[in-house]
Amino acid sequence: MCMKVFSVMTTTSPPAPPTLGGAITTTGWSLRVWAMLITLCIVLFLDGLDVSMIGVALPSIGAELDLSTSSLQWLISGYILGYGGLLLLGGRTADLLGRRRVFLIALAVFAIASLAGGLVSSGPLLILTRFIKGLAAAFTAPTGLSIITTNFAEGPARNKALSIYTVFGAGGYSFGLVFGGLMTGVGWRWTFLLPVPIALAALVAAYLLLPKDKPAEDGGHDLLGAAFSTSAMLLLVYTVVSAPEAGWTSARTVLSFVGTAALLAAFVATEARVKHPLIRLGILRKVSLVRASLAIVAMGGSYFSFQFIATLFFQDTLGWSPLELALALLPVGLMVTASAFFSDRLVERFGTGPVIAVTLSVMAIGYFAFLRIDTAPSYLAVILPAVLLIGIGWIGFPAVNIQATSGIDDHEQGLAAGVLQTSMQVGPALVLAVTTAMITSGSPVTTPTEALDAFRPGLVFAGAVAAAGALVAILGLALTRESAPEVVTDDPTPEPEPVLEAA
Repeated sequence: MCMKVFSVMTTTSPPAPPTLGGAITTTGWSLRVWAMLITLCIVLFLDGLDVSMIGVALPSIGAELDLSTSSLQWLISGYILGYGGLLLLGGRTADLLGRRRVFLIALAVFAIASLAGGLVSSGPLLILTRFIKGLAAAFTAPTGLSIITTNFAEGPARNKALSIYTVFGAGGYSFGLVFGGLMTGVGWRWTFLLPVPIALAALVAAYLLLPKDKPAEDGGHDLLGAAFSTSAMLLLVYTVVSAPEAGWTSARTVLSFVGTAALLAAFVATEARVKHPLIRLGILRKVSLVRASLAIVAMGGSYFSFQFIATLFFQDTLGWSPLELALALLPVGLMVTASAFFSDRLVERFGTGPVIAVTLSVMAIGYFAFLRIDTAPSYLAVILPAVLLIGIGWIGFPAVNIQATSGIDDHEQGLAAGVLQTSMQVGPALVLAVTTAMITSGSPVTTPTEALDAFRPGLVFAGAVAAAGALVAILGLALTRESAPEVVTDDPTPEPEPVLEAA
């Protein structure tokens, strides 16, 4: 069925979807606009859902397929490798070849890989399906974001759309813990199979609803730059996720970092001399994009580290079930979902900078509050207050996406989205790798108290990362003298961006 959909999609000319009738400048949307937005949201939700569901199922997968701990790690790392390594290429490809086309093909590949993952019984093949799913997500995620930013005019309409869109992404990761616990109880293969019908339904909806756009004219094809950038990102992600096992000072890790630096240098040299670069290096001088990228590293890196430690402590040390852990952290997902109703208004009133600074500060306080935990923690008195504070931190997630794409030219929206989401994948992977090294560097633990003592430095580090992100946001406010509510984007008087024309 998946192959049939893929074949039809790539070999026939679809009827031109209806245009949205010009740049969407109001927040009173038609049913078709809502349907298009929700379709894009569901696909992003699947990306987050997929990562967290598989994490909960790892022990069951390892037991049935007789996989070692290091092999199981690659079920997560393989996805990150494909996702983080190809995001820049994915975003730029959408700009050059057409967003609708790239989105449909990548979504079909995601569905096929999900189905294959639920059917195979070989560890290496399972890891391969995870890599392919990450590769597909590297194209759907920045493409979906750029479809929104090129169809909704900068200002209230785009802020509202991005708030809803990014909430679905964060919500997918949070609720994936619950779905993972439920599906694993039935059988771990269902964590792979559950996304298949959802992805196929989204594929049909996207085929009918997404405006048909034209590839960029005279965009050129920087194949050498694409080869260097993709190789550099793949090697960097591989080095980061494998360093804790190989050793940070091992010859393999050091040589991998040197190789990454050489590839990045070759990429920069290539982009500086070609007529049509894959990435215009000048976009990295966009202050709002750089600040947003640093904020997303702090937000994602600190939370992934926290959740990793919480999973080890509650499940392995205290004997909690995956579902109990998921329900304990569920308030984060609920708060993220609730923020869809007001996060855009926060940005319109205060600006992106203040929202990011405040929410990251509160998130850091939540991590430090979690340090009060002991080996017999009270959920209401200790765990829940910390989880609620951390959840407030994620309310700033939509503001980060709004800040990153503000003032970016229409033809580079996919590139900006790729830069931001590469930061979201590679940065947190690095933070998590450092956290893993910190909590595993000591002597073997034999008691819950010793385990908790070993985990505390990682919790402090997570809080410090969030605090550093808040400090960057605060310094950015001081340097740029942002004021609320006028300064919401870098360009106070942006021109409405035209919607992609129907063919």
